[in-house]
Amino acid sequence: MASQLVHLPEVERLSPTCIRILGGNPGKFALQGTNTYLLGTGPSRLLIDTGEGKPSWIAAVKRTLQEEKASIAGAIITHWHHDHQGGIGHLVEAYPDTKIYKNQPEPGQLDIVDGQEFRVEGASLTAWHTPGHTVDHMVLVLNEEDAMFTGDNVLGHGTAVFEDLRTYLDSLESMKRLFRGRAYPGHGPVLPDGPAKIAEYIQHRRRREDQVVQNLRSEKADGSREAGWTTMELVRVIYEDVPESLHPAAAGGLVQILQKLHKEGKVSLDDGDKWRLADRSAL
Repeated sequence: MASQLVHLPEVERLSPTCIRILGGNPGKFALQGTNTYLLGTGPSRLLIDTGEGKPSWIAAVKRTLQEEKASIAGAIITHWHHDHQGGIGHLVEAYPDTKIYKNQPEPGQLDIVDGQEFRVEGASLTAWHTPGHTVDHMVLVLNEEDAMFTGDNVLGHGTAVFEDLRTYLDSLESMKRLFRGRAYPGHGPVLPDGPAKIAEYIQHRRRREDQVVQNLRSEKADGSREAGWTTMELVRVIYEDVPESLHPAAAGGLVQILQKLHKEGKVSLDDGDKWRLADRSAL
């Protein structure tokens, strides 16, 4: 995975109003590291996300703000995961007057509601609740660019994980209609056509769902069918081109698909982990 990732500078100006500062936490799931974004053109700026609390991140924030002759007015957290809010302590220590905004806030934080607006010189943001990756997940539309900060619902490389597939797909459909420009993801490089990438995400999930249904309809390698398929049997077929070491992670996403189909009455679950089509003739 790491060898496939493009290099991203620790600090990079992405547009006249947007600077990306990496969280200093590269890894298997964080890719090049958590993207945090400094927004605005005047002496007072907004920050999106805070990384996981690495000293290199707050040092880069301080250095960038000094160069910009600016300070932080508020930090907007896209969701509760540690690699997006872990740097709040360092931020508040360095800039005690910073207001921290988060959906489902923790003590000392301020709430974010659907449609809420944030403004500084050169940047106006509209926040939208888009659960799926997490229940509190927010995205932000940068009105000056008709662009979106997608948090972890859409990444700059690969696909995202989610808590509930049906909710996640609903949020992707909503996100696609909210903007027309590029996407600034929570991890990875900028996506030049955000709505097109979201459409790819939706199509990818639909293809995976179709694969699950087709396999449940077919016989297994041993010729059996009625006994049903275990999750790992499905994983080994659907993800046959993926290293076996990654199969447990793939199983998590596959279970989400199966649970969605189960809620829709399309599959049944027997004996704890035996999946089969509920009505073979209807699919």
